[in-house]
Amino acid sequence: MSRLIKPAIFVLCLLPLFLLFRNFYLDQLGANPFEVLTRSTGEWTLRFLLLTLAMTPLRNITGSAWPIRLRRMLGLYTFFYVCVHLLTYIWLDHFFDWNEIVTDIVKRPYITLGMLAFVLLIPLAITSTKKMIRRLGKNWKSLHKLVYLIAVLGVVHFWLLVKADVKEPIIYSLILLTLFLVRLKPVQQRILSLNTR
Repeated sequence: MSRLIKPAIFVLCLLPLFLLFRNFYLDQLGANPFEVLTRSTGEWTLRFLLLTLAMTPLRNITGSAWPIRLRRMLGLYTFFYVCVHLLTYIWLDHFFDWNEIVTDIVKRPYITLGMLAFVLLIPLAITSTKKMIRRLGKNWKSLHKLVYLIAVLGVVHFWLLVKADVKEPIIYSLILLTLFLVRLKPVQQRILSLNTR
């Protein structure tokens, strides 16, 4: 992989947030800009999460190591975007009214699931450094398998949020299902056998 590709992708990952806040500043997010900010940052969190999950199958398909070199960065961007998503919810939706926020988390299932997914992402972000990978050893892989549960929680969170127009949740669900299927051993063996021909 060229030395310039990783920095370029790093900057590219910031572009959605830059465009969102630019449009917010220019008053181009419609009648309810706060809702657009919250929902868009949530969707980008889910997209980065699915991209992160796609790196291992992509390595198997291409037979190249470059997707794995991007996986940690994409995972950290997932956490970055979920933090922005949570901040917009706490600040712009509830103006730091903690009693209202706690009530919202308890009463609304999609908020409960979203908050659970966020909490589960925290240890993954904390243990993403090379030092922590060495320190945890085999336990690191076990811990980071939580990402599969987090992805399911993220998709269900989105399903419950949109209620009526389920086209996008269906797309995300199909992508996630595909990412799970390509991790099955028979599928992996088939992919690897194609690469060795």
